[in-house]
Amino acid sequence: MYWGYFYFDWTYILVIIGAVICLIASANVNSTYKKYEKVRSRTGLTAEEAARQILAGAGITDVRIERVSGSLTDHYSSKERVLRLSDSTFGSTSVAAIGVAAHECGHAIQHDTGYAPLTLRSISVPLANIGSYLSLPIVIIGLIMGWVGLARVGVFLFAAVVIFQLITLPVEFNASSRAIKILENNRMLETDELTGAKKVLNAAALTYVAALLSSILQLLRLVLLTRRRD
Repeated sequence: MYWGYFYFDWTYILVIIGAVICLIASANVNSTYKKYEKVRSRTGLTAEEAARQILAGAGITDVRIERVSGSLTDHYSSKERVLRLSDSTFGSTSVAAIGVAAHECGHAIQHDTGYAPLTLRSISVPLANIGSYLSLPIVIIGLIMGWVGLARVGVFLFAAVVIFQLITLPVEFNASSRAIKILENNRMLETDELTGAKKVLNAAALTYVAALLSSILQLLRLVLLTRRRD
């Protein structure tokens, strides 16, 4: 009987709302990227060339730039000191691709300068990973067995995920801010092109906001479920 109660509980509305928010944010970033993927930069620079220039200008010589499969799978690995650009970004001369590449360079610069929020995020990764994988199973087991204390442990672990996502926001917004300033100061993009790059990076940043809101709603749901079992 409990299983039926659990799966059809009204608090699932919170999960659905979170999922809708994430879907909207994802659709927005994809449509925005596709729009400005068609706008070629007047400089003719590829995203990979722009990334190399940005890193060199920042005095960073120990970061490799690699191509990674997929679309919008671009990321910077501080542990490996590797900046990976996706297939859709690497060789593209589009405003969107250059903006994304500059954003990832922003993370490399954050790492190189010891940007505090990035350091804090790196430190919190292990606990966030544990929370991501184990929190929900622990909550479910605790609720099924009537072990409220165990369920609360799962809630605290999920709270660590939410905190990690909260720390991520300033890291992402700062990387985008650095990217736009560099592209403007180095004249890699013209004024109208910068507008397009900003829209792409803002849309990407909103996906992190959406993920945070979704997780907060999930956390609220878990808290309500554990309190109900008191």
